[in-house]
Amino acid sequence: MADYQLFIDGERCDAASGETFATHDPATGEKIADVAKAGREDAVRAIEAARRAFDEGPWPKMSGKERAAKVNRIAELIGEHADELAELEARDGGGTIRKASLADIPGGKGAFEWFAKMAETQPDEVTLEGSPFPASENTVRYEPMGVCTGIIPWNFPFIMASWKIAPAIAAGNTSVIKPATFTPLTALKLAELIEEADLPPGVVNILAGPGGTVGEELAGSPLVDKTAFTGSTEVGRRIMQLASATVKPVTLELGGKSANIVLDDADLDQAAAGVLWGTFMHGGQVCESGTRALVQRGIYDEFVSMLADRAGKIVLGNPLDFATDLGPLVHRSQVETVERYVALGRDEVGEPITGGAKPEGLPEGLDTECYFQPTIFADVDNSAKIAQEEIFGPVLSVIPFDTEDEAIAIANDSIYGLAGGVQSGDLDRAKAVAARMRTGTVWINDYHLIDPQRPFGGYKQSGIGRELGTFGYDAYRQVKHVHVNPETSGRDNHFHYAVLSDQI
Repeated sequence: MADYQLFIDGERCDAASGETFATHDPATGEKIADVAKAGREDAVRAIEAARRAFDEGPWPKMSGKERAAKVNRIAELIGEHADELAELEARDGGGTIRKASLADIPGGKGAFEWFAKMAETQPDEVTLEGSPFPASENTVRYEPMGVCTGIIPWNFPFIMASWKIAPAIAAGNTSVIKPATFTPLTALKLAELIEEADLPPGVVNILAGPGGTVGEELAGSPLVDKTAFTGSTEVGRRIMQLASATVKPVTLELGGKSANIVLDDADLDQAAAGVLWGTFMHGGQVCESGTRALVQRGIYDEFVSMLADRAGKIVLGNPLDFATDLGPLVHRSQVETVERYVALGRDEVGEPITGGAKPEGLPEGLDTECYFQPTIFADVDNSAKIAQEEIFGPVLSVIPFDTEDEAIAIANDSIYGLAGGVQSGDLDRAKAVAARMRTGTVWINDYHLIDPQRPFGGYKQSGIGRELGTFGYDAYRQVKHVHVNPETSGRDNHFHYAVLSDQI
């Protein structure tokens, strides 16, 4: 068992209060580590360190190429510690070692590599072409925002930490990050790698602690220039409220209730795999999960039967076993949330066609209280709570439709708009449907494919702004227009002043 400290101003340290909290493996209930519990005083200290590092330190003054070398070094260290990080990610959050090894850790590494490339290749200044009136020289400068804070969720702690840190520091900002208290360990391990990469003190600060104290300080402090949050829509509203006091920009990646539309010309075998993967990956604890499957009526009965049969074959077990498809949910409290929604589903819809309870017969040593079976409700009306509210668990609502217009209306009938899917054998038809879906990402004949080079974010109450891609890099840069009058003397050359007065 290891202990983890805060990382502030280039040093690992205890919380000012001396308090710690324990983090546990949800698969077994075993205690993994004691973690320093940050409070408001620690958050203020981290923000002040980031402020000094930005205002007085070398980081924002370095060239993009110099910063890129440091950011790439972090990526290299992630690669060198990939096995350790993957096991820590699986044990702390309950995701499978397969997911951690093949997606989470490579995804975080890829984010640092991509944003290092952005730092090296994206210009800091661009000359505006054309013949503006009056004659003048005009440029646009891209400059770092300043102190950027990030608040990350428990479902993908390593990737989310990477998404918040990498673009911020690559663009020349300094950063303060708060991981979720359920899953702080890989973010704090990342702090150790950042320390080894020898960034200037205060450029990156990472501290675990309660959202009600630490998170609120990171969002509301007047010393912070931008904040980014991934989590629930409810908390996102609070982040906006806190940020509004100083009118700081926010990036919000919030909830979802995504629709995965299965058209009647789809390859049913492939579509079934896409729907099950879209819903049950990581136990449905994914903001963009396709937890509403909209299935065209001509194939509905056959397709639902396929879903039920295949869902029953998903292997629940020890997340450290590569043969396991699904590990536990993150905490018993999350299982309780899923149980409440399944009870609502029974009241509104009827019995699920598969699942609907905690599993039996798990391998010895696992905590049954943290597991839940993949669960499917059929013939769901889109107005049902299980179809409208984010459950964040392994629960799929299957909704029949007749026409494409009806499918699109159902898909868009949600307060959310984070992602969606279209399963079809006709790509032109699928693209036409995708174009009418009001959502930030649409996968055609696929699902969950997120890449650092491609923008990610939502419509409606799924958030504000985009992460990743060039969009995610520019979200951490201010835009400044510089106008130069080429004439340095001569009253006649100042004709534009005459618009105000001929006496100037």
